[in-house]
Amino acid sequence: MATMEGLIGLVNRIQRACTVLGDHGGADSALPTLWESLPLVVVVGGQSSGKSSVLESIVGRDFLPRGSGIVTRRPLVLQLHKTEQGMQEYAEFLHLEKKRFTDFSAVRREIQDETDRITGRSKQISNVPIHLSIYSPNVVNLTLIDLPGLTKVAVEGQPESIVQDIENMVHSYVEKPNCIILAITPANQDIATSDAIRIARLVDPTGERTFGVLTKLDLMDKGTNALDVLEGRSYRLQHPWVGIVNRSQVDINKNVDMIAARRREREFFNSSPDYAHLASKMGSEYLAKLLSKHLESVIKVRIPGIASLINKSIRELEAELDYLGRPVAIDAGAQLYTILELCRAFDRIFKEHLDGGRPGGDRIYAVFNHQLPVALRKLPFDRHLSDENVRKVVSEADGYQPHLIAPEQGYRRLIDSALNYFRGPSEASVDAVHFILKEIVRRSIGETQELKRFPTLQAELAAAANEALERFREDSKKTTLRLVDMESSYLTVDFFRNLPQEVDNGNPYAAPEVRYAEGHFNRIGSNVSLYVKMVSETLRNTIPKAVVHCQVREAKRSLLDHLYIRLGKMEGRQLAQLLGENPEVMERRQQCGKRLELYKSARDEIDSDIRLHLEQKVIKRMNFGVNLIGGCS
Repeated sequence: MATMEGLIGLVNRIQRACTVLGDHGGADSALPTLWESLPLVVVVGGQSSGKSSVLESIVGRDFLPRGSGIVTRRPLVLQLHKTEQGMQEYAEFLHLEKKRFTDFSAVRREIQDETDRITGRSKQISNVPIHLSIYSPNVVNLTLIDLPGLTKVAVEGQPESIVQDIENMVHSYVEKPNCIILAITPANQDIATSDAIRIARLVDPTGERTFGVLTKLDLMDKGTNALDVLEGRSYRLQHPWVGIVNRSQVDINKNVDMIAARRREREFFNSSPDYAHLASKMGSEYLAKLLSKHLESVIKVRIPGIASLINKSIRELEAELDYLGRPVAIDAGAQLYTILELCRAFDRIFKEHLDGGRPGGDRIYAVFNHQLPVALRKLPFDRHLSDENVRKVVSEADGYQPHLIAPEQGYRRLIDSALNYFRGPSEASVDAVHFILKEIVRRSIGETQELKRFPTLQAELAAAANEALERFREDSKKTTLRLVDMESSYLTVDFFRNLPQEVDNGNPYAAPEVRYAEGHFNRIGSNVSLYVKMVSETLRNTIPKAVVHCQVREAKRSLLDHLYIRLGKMEGRQLAQLLGENPEVMERRQQCGKRLELYKSARDEIDSDIRLHLEQKVIKRMNFGVNLIGGCS
C-alpha cells in the first residue's frame, strides 16, 4: 500500500468485484454493502455544465456519448490505469470480459448500447453502473463515477419524475462520507444557481469533500473573469477551485485531437492576463493529478475501517447462510438422505418436548393428575345410587320373582350402569392427550430450524404425524374402554362376600317396598358406591397407563414410521417436490452467497496488498543494511 498505484488499484479491484456481484449500494439493499464504504470520486453537474468534456479531457480521449437531453442514464464507473509510455491505449468493459477496445468511437457506441440494454431506448435512468477501464500512458491512476446530469425540466419522452429521480440518484452517492464530490459548474453561469454546488452544499456544508471545477472560462463575456470563484471569494471550499477550458463544439465537430486540446488549454492559462498567476494549478491535467493524490490519501485513511467492515460482514453473512442452510442436492439419494435427516431433527425436538427438555410433556401429566380425577369425581353417582333409583332398579331386576336373600341382579344392574359412566372420562383423557400431542407436533415443526426452508415437507410431515396420532388415539380408546368393560365383565367377588348378609323378613310374596325398610335400599346403594369407588381408583391408575402406552409411547417410537415407508417408495421427482423451498429463502441464500463471495474477494485483495507492502519494506531494509555494510567496509 506504499504506492498510489497500489492503493487506487486495490479499490478499483474491489469496485469491479462489487459490480460483478451486484453490489451497487442503495438504501433499499437488504444486504450489507461494500460499495458504499469505498472512497469514490463522483462527478456532479448540470446537463450543460461541460461535465462530459471534463472527463474526456482527463482521459485524453473522445469516448462519451453526446446529444441533447439526458445522455448519461446509468452511472459510469471510469477506472483510469496509467501505463508505460509507448504502449497502445485501450479500454475494457466489465460486462465484456477479455474484449479490448482500441477504437474509442466503439467505446462510445458500447456505452450507448449497454445503457439501452438496461433502460431500453426510452429516456429512463438506472442505478446499475457500467464499468469501464481505460489503460493509457496519458492518464493518472484515478477512478471517477459519472452520474446523469442534473436537470430542471423533463423533456419529451421522459416521465415527470425524472428531475427528482436524477437528484435522488446523485444524492444517494454524494451523501456518503467516503464520497469525494467533483462539482462541475460553467463559468458563464452565476455560481449561486449552480446545480452541482447546491447539492454539494446540502451534504457537505463545510466543503471538506468537495472539489469545485469551473468550466467554459473561455466563453465568458469580454472584460469579465472568474477570479472571485477560482480564488475562493465567491464560494469557499477546503480544496482549491480548478479552472478548465474544454474543446469548443467546433473542435468537437472537427474531431480535434484531445492531446492538442490539452496543449491549447495550457496555452490559454499561461497567456491569460487574468489567470496566468494561477496557470500551474489550472487545467484538466492538474485536476487529474490533484484528484488522484487526494483519493490516495483518503483510501489510506479508510482502508483499516474497510478491512474491519469486511471481516464483520463476512462473519454475519456466514452466520446467516448457516441459518438458511445449504443448497438442496440434485441426486435422489442425497435428497432422500436430506429428508430423513430433517425428519430426525424434528423427531428429536418432539421427544424433547415429551421428555421434559422442552415444555409440553407436563401438560400430559396434568391430564392424569388433574383432569381425569376431577372428571371421575364429577360423575353422577349420587343421583344414580339414590334410594329412589336403587329401589327402582332392584324392583325391576327382581321381576315377578323377588330375590330371596340378596338382590344380586339388582346389584349387577346398578354396578353395570354405574361403571358405564367411566367411559366418558376415559375417552376424554384419550382426546386430551391426543390434542396435546398434535400441538407438540405443530410446535416441534416450527422449532425445527432446518425445516423452515421446506414448506412442502413441513406439510407432509405434519400430515403424516397427525395421521399416526389418529391411529394411536383409536388404539388408545379401544384399550381404555376395554379396561372399563373388563371391570363390568367380572366383578370382584371377595368384595361382596365380605359384605354383611341381609335376613329375609319371612314374607316372600310381599312387595319389596313392604318387605324392606328404607335402610335396606340405602345399604345396597352404599355397597354399590363403595365398589364403584374401588373401581374408580383402579381406573384412575390404569387409564393413564393405557394412554401413555398406546399414544405417548407409540408417538415416541413410531410417529413417522409410515412416512419413512412412503419416502422409500418415492421417485426423485417426488423427493424434489418435498424439498421445494420457499422462493424467498432461495433468493436470499443466493444473494448472501454472492455478497459473501464479494467480501472474501475484497479481504483477499487487501491481505495480498498488505503482504506485498510488507515484503517491499523488508527488501528495502535489507538493501539498506547491505549498502550500510558496504559503506563501512
